[in-house]
Amino acid sequence: MAQVLSRQEYQRWVEQQPRGRYERVGGVVHAMAPERWVHARIKANVWQALRHAILSTGLTCQAAPDGMTVEIDDDTDYEPDALVNCGAPIPDDAIAAPNPVVVVEVLSPSTQSVDTGGKLADYFRVPSIQHYLLVRTQRQEVIHHRRTGDRIETRIIGEGDIHLDPPGIRIALGDLYAD
Repeated sequence: MAQVLSRQEYQRWVEQQPRGRYERVGGVVHAMAPERWVHARIKANVWQALRHAILSTGLTCQAAPDGMTVEIDDDTDYEPDALVNCGAPIPDDAIAAPNPVVVVEVLSPSTQSVDTGGKLADYFRVPSIQHYLLVRTQRQEVIHHRRTGDRIETRIIGEGDIHLDPPGIRIALGDLYAD
């Protein structure tokens, strides 16, 4: 049986690991698989597109690449591939985004079922999250889940721009697949 760790125990444990990326679901630590080049490249492009969109609008938001945690509840912590946090700047020593508005997962064969199932439901349990983007690697396509009142609407975007309001930014689908 897997050991269940509290958030504090998990954070201490992660800091002691020489390398690797982890998430905690139901208090249980899960190692994240190594990434393929296409995944890493698209993930970097997503972060750059979000960052550029925020800088060009002057919003009080920050774009973060993977590494920042989204705390779902007391027992679950995810590390999305990119996110947008709005509000006061995140302190330099923070490991969790205090007000995530947009979360992004780049789909890979090993995580696709989790990203499209459990994480979809979990991310929208966080009241500040307004958008959940699932970026496909096999073709230029983003599945955009958006909170609208008490509903979640889904759009599949195969061309053009992705509108993220709030916070009020727009990113071009083609920019995510550059290179």
